[in-house]
Amino acid sequence: MLFFRFRSKPTQPLTAAGILLVAFFVFADTPAVRPPAPPGSRSVLDAHNCYPYNGRWGDRIDRALSTGVPIAIEQDPLWYTDPRTGASRSLLSHGKPADGTEPGMREYFFERIRPIMEAALERGNRGDWPLITLNLDFKSDEPEHHAAVWKLLGDYQAWLSTADKSANPAEVTPIQAGPLLVLTGEADSQQHDFYDVLPVGAKLLAFGAVHRLGHDATVEPRGMISSPATNYRRWWNNPWNVVERGGQRNAREWSDRDHKRLAALVNFAHKSGLWIRFYTLNGGPPNVDDENGWEPDYNFGTPERVRERWMAELETGVDYIATDEYEEFAKIKAHFMTKPSLLARPGLE
Repeated sequence: MLFFRFRSKPTQPLTAAGILLVAFFVFADTPAVRPPAPPGSRSVLDAHNCYPYNGRWGDRIDRALSTGVPIAIEQDPLWYTDPRTGASRSLLSHGKPADGTEPGMREYFFERIRPIMEAALERGNRGDWPLITLNLDFKSDEPEHHAAVWKLLGDYQAWLSTADKSANPAEVTPIQAGPLLVLTGEADSQQHDFYDVLPVGAKLLAFGAVHRLGHDATVEPRGMISSPATNYRRWWNNPWNVVERGGQRNAREWSDRDHKRLAALVNFAHKSGLWIRFYTLNGGPPNVDDENGWEPDYNFGTPERVRERWMAELETGVDYIATDEYEEFAKIKAHFMTKPSLLARPGLE
């Protein structure tokens, strides 16, 4: 907080302009109006598919949160209709078929993070908000589904990072940081339901990804997205094959050329005002996928190969590093944070 000593006599009233000037300096320094951590300022674990599968692995969110904050947590909402009652609701599922026993986001995610959010609001923003990024990977995009999720977000709006809708869709209005940031996907239907239908001046509760133009690892970064940041679209989501042709299963030894390619993508994203995410980097023997419910196509084959790439992501400043190996990545990041080279990246957390 800034404090000022006025030379005017105590009985001399402030002019209207003086009152406005004092208000500007006082409120501009309050935690409530600080922006969120900008693109390129920190690299965080993005806990991939952080919800139960078929009644198994229900501890994923606890495992993710045990690594600390800031963190991103991916949730996959699916619109489910009960065949007996005809009632529909949003559930967490990697896709169809769902049987109705899957949890919803309210109980599995929002209420689980309530203590973290309430403690954050009580202490205020110390420059580390958002503490949690909720990455919504919609598995179905029905208008009714979007409406239900919008209502859910509204129930927790006091926690959210928000921005004002501009009359110009290309205008990047400032985000007012909350302890929770919500990201959605590329789909135009999501933009319609979470942005287009809102009146000018309304609060944006979620922010979409820019459209990705293909997966070719040889295309220059400027040719890979449809636009820089916009009023609604604030991040760039990528499969790993935009870095290494063929993705995880066909990756060769990590090279200087690969490192430069990754750095070029990251630097272009940040210059475009975008957070950037790459998914999903795991490494281990084949049985580790079956035992943990992970997707084999994301497996580099050995712990050493994935650690090398995690380090490259940290070194180049990737904002969201997606993996199923929450604890192992956290160890690598903790080690990285001790490196003197961090002096070149002020603000990294």
